[in-house]
Amino acid sequence: MLTASIIDVAMNAPNYFEIQADDPSRAATFYREIFGWKFTKAEGLPVEYWRIETEGPRGGLLERPAKTPPSQHGTNAFVAVPGVCWQGYFIDTEGNTFGIFQPDPAAK
Repeated sequence: MLTASIIDVAMNAPNYFEIQADDPSRAATFYREIFGWKFTKAEGLPVEYWRIETEGPRGGLLERPAKTPPSQHGTNAFVAVPGVCWQGYFIDTEGNTFGIFQPDPAAK
């Protein structure tokens, strides 16, 4: 029973987040100045992507792939990051967009 509890806690602990921005450079400057986050450009990806290092979970920053959604309308989609993961975006009951991903080296 103890093992199941440890696994449940680990599975419910966010360990990665992603930010979409109209101007990633402007967003990176904002988060760097406000929170002291570090940004490193990821190489070899099909889109410009910046890895984010915080004192907590890791994250990523990318240019918003479509127009900014209207108020209370988030990005609803799923994508595959080839060789990395399957990823989905959803809207919660409060109109907030959130994303989840499943690591999968076979993602295409």
